[in-house]
Amino acid sequence: MTQRKRKFLGVLLILGSIAAWLVVGTTIYLELLQGMPWFVLIPFFCVAGMGWIFPAMALIRWMAKDDVPAA
Repeated sequence: MTQRKRKFLGVLLILGSIAAWLVVGTTIYLELLQGMPWFVLIPFFCVAGMGWIFPAMALIRWMAKDDVPAA
């Protein structure tokens, strides 16, 4: 797969993973944590706010790989 195709697919996957992370985080908050004290909510929102970065980093690393030269 060329780098150009990987970048296009990677952008779509990153946007999809962010949307999925948003749905999961919102569902957890609404179903389990709504009305909890601040000392429970702050760690949750820190993890929920930063958690999408790890899958995105892996996808960006994959997108940035050089093309394999044709033999």
